[in-house]
Amino acid sequence: MHRFSTLRLCPLLFHPITLGSAKRSLDPNCEVVSDGLACFGAVKEAGCKHEATQTGSGPAAAQVPAFKWVNTALGNIKAAITGTYRAIHEKHVPRYLAEFEYRFNRRYDLAAMMPRLTWAAVRTPPMPYRLLKLPDVYA
Repeated sequence: MHRFSTLRLCPLLFHPITLGSAKRSLDPNCEVVSDGLACFGAVKEAGCKHEATQTGSGPAAAQVPAFKWVNTALGNIKAAITGTYRAIHEKHVPRYLAEFEYRFNRRYDLAAMMPRLTWAAVRTPPMPYRLLKLPDVYA
């Protein structure tokens, strides 16, 4: 069974995750581990098991074993985006995250990446440059 990560831009740190968003993004059988912020309340309402781990703040919070993988992933995302682009524009962050998400979720099947890209490129209609430059509004 393959696990896929989903990366979405949150407008505010304390903006609550809505019930609709939780139901769309999470499998009801999944277990969510969070740092206990109130914004994760809808996770339990969506039928998921929610384990809140109080971490505090500062460097010690980053050492909590439950979040080691998350901290590593966030570091990799930051390094990949800042290492790839000369300038980071907020309006394009959803595209940067989508690109990283695609590569991250397919990192164990590198041989299939090029054929999949070719398949998508052949079936995608052309898009004018002016539309490519527009920020993503669906994030």
